[in-house]
Amino acid sequence: MAQVTRSPKVYDVCIIGSGASGGTAAKILTEGGFSVVMLEAGPPLNPEKDFKEHVWPYQLPHRGVGVGGRAADNFGEFLAPNGAWEIEGEPYTVATGSRFRWFRSRIVGGRTNHWGRIALRFAPVDFKSRSTDGMGDDWPITYEDVAPYYDKVESYIGVFGTKENVSSAPDGVFMPPPKPRCTETIIKKACDKIGVICIPSRLAVITQAHNGRAACHYCGQCGRGCISASNFSSSQVMIPFAEKTGRFTLITGAMAREIVVSKSGKAESVSYIDKASRTEKKVYAKAFVVGASACESARLLLNSKSSLFPNGLGNTSGVIGRYLTDSVGSSGGGVFPQLTKMPPHNHDGVGGMHMYMPWWKFDRKNEFLRGYHIEFGGGRTLPGVGEFHSLCEFNEGYGSSLKQRCRGAYGTYIGFAGRGEMIPNEQSYCDIDPNTVDEWGIPVLRFHWQWSENEIKMARDMQQTFREITEAAGGTYYSDVAPDGPHPYGIEDGGVIIHELGCVRMGNTPKTSALNGYCQSHDVKNVFVTDAASFVSNPDKNPTLTIMALSWRASDYLMDEAKKGNL
Repeated sequence: MAQVTRSPKVYDVCIIGSGASGGTAAKILTEGGFSVVMLEAGPPLNPEKDFKEHVWPYQLPHRGVGVGGRAADNFGEFLAPNGAWEIEGEPYTVATGSRFRWFRSRIVGGRTNHWGRIALRFAPVDFKSRSTDGMGDDWPITYEDVAPYYDKVESYIGVFGTKENVSSAPDGVFMPPPKPRCTETIIKKACDKIGVICIPSRLAVITQAHNGRAACHYCGQCGRGCISASNFSSSQVMIPFAEKTGRFTLITGAMAREIVVSKSGKAESVSYIDKASRTEKKVYAKAFVVGASACESARLLLNSKSSLFPNGLGNTSGVIGRYLTDSVGSSGGGVFPQLTKMPPHNHDGVGGMHMYMPWWKFDRKNEFLRGYHIEFGGGRTLPGVGEFHSLCEFNEGYGSSLKQRCRGAYGTYIGFAGRGEMIPNEQSYCDIDPNTVDEWGIPVLRFHWQWSENEIKMARDMQQTFREITEAAGGTYYSDVAPDGPHPYGIEDGGVIIHELGCVRMGNTPKTSALNGYCQSHDVKNVFVTDAASFVSNPDKNPTLTIMALSWRASDYLMDEAKKGNL
């Protein structure tokens, strides 16, 4: 009897990754009429079951500390399920002499389940950095190209803020911001005194009901996940709307191994490991959107080798894995005696800062290139695991006397964190480790990292500014940073700020870039990389808003090109 050979289902688009980039692409493409399949390496997410928004310490084993206190290693058991610094069975390596840490997410929605929701637009100058100071490279696109998509993203997800006309921090489509807390009014007055710009934050937390989502109820627990979806996550705001179209298929527990290229030079499928069955499977599509996070996307492309692309898919330029950056981060804080007199009160507000300092020295010559912004917060937030660890380092005591010291110090500390621009350098990149594979047999990444003098000078300036603001506000600044050693001026290791980007950069020419200005591969026209891997530079802004804007823009372009038959 004749056998019928069934052809595999071919989707219009396969998306790899479900975070800010993948979720945005899924919404736009399915609503545009395309059939979409999404591969996610982690499990599905159920907010009502998995989020810990209003969980008390006594409701968790070991009060949320974990066995041996190890829960703190991944920011604590109270956070929304999101990721980890170390994943069992999925190692990465760091080259001798380098210091780098990689936080990875393995769940639907990825890092958007507990990110800080800081939603900042890049400024016009951020797209033209080489033209401004001669370092790095310009983007092949301008602020004017991206601005309409910033508008679309902000209008859809909801971002609070105020219009301030600060050139380093473009205004957007804003909801009303929450009122400043007492800690923020103290710092605002000090900033006004010394000439540092301090304005309401721009966060992806809705302060008014929006698109069927309830307004924030100011429980201050955004990092634990938000059952009401008042703060943005891809898992709650993007993917459900893709599912409603009936044109969306989500495959969880799918570890992408390789994008397979046909003899024609186009991508035809993704080979992935089904973690549950530990078997290799394939999914077929006409076009592919890679949004697995910057380094994971680079890893996938580098591992997608063939006779056409022996150095990795779309890597004829040799730039994939190169130009890796992270935000320059340094922190410190102070104790403010006026806060000891505050009566006990609810520290109402969103789970993040109500005010921040955008880059204010953009109009002068500094000892370093580019700039940084400052995030700050403190006061009477809900006490967390390890809240008083440092207090006990400075105060001896036992029983009631120690408790009184803890109560007296509680709420008097305000911390500052600088987030600055790193200029790409040749010593900071990732490649495939030739000797190590993960438990699925997939070769892992090896990281090479080095800060330049420019970033170290920036960290020094951060520390000086934190001290100046603290003292102007009548506080006492505490910082144990040293000018040398592995962390000069408190600069964090690469990857620790979790803003790694730039490993599959866009550009005008295939000789020096992997993608065009629409995040489309120069070499393989039906492959798009829409996460932060596409970035050319790493401005002092948190990248998520720009990831979504670029993904939305690339999705519009993909649909247009597909309809024209160009893919």
